[in-house]
Amino acid sequence: MRKIRIYEDTDIIANNTIELGESASNHVARVLRMQCGEAIYVFNGTGIEAECIITQINKKSVICNVKSIEEVKNESPLNIHLGQVLNKGDKMDLIVQKCVELGVTEITPLVSQRCNIKLTEDRLLKKQQTLQKIVISACEQCGRAIVPKINPIIDIVDFVKEGADELKLTLNPYAKFKIKELDVKTKNIRLLVGPEGGFNETETKMAADNNYTDVLLGPRILRTETAALVAISIIQSQFGDI
Repeated sequence: MRKIRIYEDTDIIANNTIELGESASNHVARVLRMQCGEAIYVFNGTGIEAECIITQINKKSVICNVKSIEEVKNESPLNIHLGQVLNKGDKMDLIVQKCVELGVTEITPLVSQRCNIKLTEDRLLKKQQTLQKIVISACEQCGRAIVPKINPIIDIVDFVKEGADELKLTLNPYAKFKIKELDVKTKNIRLLVGPEGGFNETETKMAADNNYTDVLLGPRILRTETAALVAISIIQSQFGDI
């Protein structure tokens, strides 16, 4: 039996009704072709999930009754903040989607000297909104009930200066240490991943000056979209919940 999960930014109260927004309603009624009497599971990003029964399907809305509420306990014990330099095409979309599935808590898209992406302020905002939608969709699929945050797109210079109380890691194919060899004493991890062309010398030095530790993923050089996912998988396997 399929379990349909829907994100809705609304209060979830036992025995109350929930009216889904137009986008969610269209997905439930026209894409999934669900009917009155069927169950859907609604979460609002606060860590709870409600089993709801569809009672009305209107032209632009779906109304359901909250049958029961449950706390979802599948968040990673680690707080992983990914700083990922923007990539061309749909690579960034893929990275964000899979990182959510792997348990990342927060994502900051970055601009660096070699990312070769020039966006206006309006397009930067639109890209952030698009990535947040991808995050929500990934949560609906993977069962998370707390929605990771997509921060505004910023320059790498600003990002590396943040996170004083975090373990700061950056990927380097010439690093001396692997992730599993680190002595990790905190649950707060900040991971910096560069673009396809890598960081320039100034950015590499700047990361080192701000207490970033270079780590090695293995004997092969990975593409940027592969590197982020492999690094997070290793971190979760060694210190998290995978």
